[in-house]
Amino acid sequence: MLLKHFFLDKIAHSSYLLAGKTGCAVVDPQRDVDLYVNQARELGVPITHILQTHLHADFISGHVDLAARTGARIYAPRAAECQFDHVPLAEGDAVELEDMLLRVLETPGHTPEHVCYTVTDRARGDTPIGVFVGDVLFVGDVGRPDLFPNQAVQLAGQLYDSLHHKLLQLPEHCEVYPAHGAGSLCGRSMAAKWLTTVGYERRYNAALQLDKPDFVRSLTTNMPPAPDHFGRCSDVNRAGPARLADLPAMEELGPAQFRERMAAPGVTVVDVRSYTAFAGLHIPGAWHLDLNGNFPTFAGWVLPPDQDILLVADHYADAVAASLWAQRVGIDRVAGYLHGGMTAWATAGQQTADFHLISAKDLHDRVTGAARIVLVDVRSPLEFADSHIDGAVNIPAPDLRTRHAELDPARPTFLVCSSGNRSGLAASILKQHGFQEVYNVAGGMTGYSAAGYARECAVCENPHGSRFFALYLPREAEER
Repeated sequence: MLLKHFFLDKIAHSSYLLAGKTGCAVVDPQRDVDLYVNQARELGVPITHILQTHLHADFISGHVDLAARTGARIYAPRAAECQFDHVPLAEGDAVELEDMLLRVLETPGHTPEHVCYTVTDRARGDTPIGVFVGDVLFVGDVGRPDLFPNQAVQLAGQLYDSLHHKLLQLPEHCEVYPAHGAGSLCGRSMAAKWLTTVGYERRYNAALQLDKPDFVRSLTTNMPPAPDHFGRCSDVNRAGPARLADLPAMEELGPAQFRERMAAPGVTVVDVRSYTAFAGLHIPGAWHLDLNGNFPTFAGWVLPPDQDILLVADHYADAVAASLWAQRVGIDRVAGYLHGGMTAWATAGQQTADFHLISAKDLHDRVTGAARIVLVDVRSPLEFADSHIDGAVNIPAPDLRTRHAELDPARPTFLVCSSGNRSGLAASILKQHGFQEVYNVAGGMTGYSAAGYARECAVCENPHGSRFFALYLPREAEER
């Protein structure tokens, strides 16, 4: 038995290859599957099994691509009612891979159809050595049950039962292999490690110390917002995603061609350069999503999946990377990119736009000055609650798509996030809606704190730490 772990940053997705001597299984594959094919080739074994724990909401899975590439069978929860060729599995079913036995546990809670796979290496013993838990249990956290708002309370109760009556009944030494780590929005405060054990989580996972009423309450209040694509990807994964090889190729477009294409209906321009470059010069009406930030999450969050996407990047390689990240979250219509970037656009005499970029000191001078300013903190409510500038209003960047109407486009508007990336997105949204005088704070609250104007945000300072007790339960206790 050989286990290989693969981690996809930005969306913090973990997938696994479980190999024997004559075959191997891939668990919860990402959409682009070359890494699994190459790894199996290096090991000298074919990929024979593809196991899905659930219908992933935060990314498009690679099960269809991988099956087409390798001929492997897909195994998925029966309750998912998948529409592609697969082996449906339910409680008590087993999948054999040489001496390894994978038994199915139905574990609803994060999603209604979720299953886990225990792994027993029968060459060494008769008890499970590990369990693929998908998004039910993480290192230091548990899955969120609120992705189905009308079922959140019911799913939270099922999640408690799945954890306490099934997973925590496994041997203490049993290793836990989750599908996500720190940085994913499938949980609230998961740790950065990718591996843990049942015994360790039983003792030290804060969520597992709660009784059922408190557990349900904590997981149905104060949860982080769910991006828009979380409501789409599950259905795509159920139907079976389009194969990457079947998607249209991205065209290289000169400035004149680019301008002609962007003028057509149903076309969106996305600039993936740094927020500093975007502030200085960009195409009017473009979205800003910094490729170096959490590009896929915010691409899935704000970009329309039913429109053609035209990219602006510094280099061709950046456009290719942005296209792949977009496809990983179901944005499949990347039609072209601007050859030569903004330099080519400007030298062709095309129209450009810009907005103000200011330092932490500049913002502090404005905040402490006599004139009243409009300061919008575009971070999440959790970050804002922990630390913010007095007088700021909290509107998370994606929410400005609709909540821009709460602001006056005639007034100078200052935007701050943790670094400058999300406020760059926010600035692009406000510019689309006619705001003329927009200011982005370079360095965001991180720079503002470093300059000594505010205490450091605990969420930014320790992004992988548990905030289960520190930020949520005390507030809930006060309310009770």
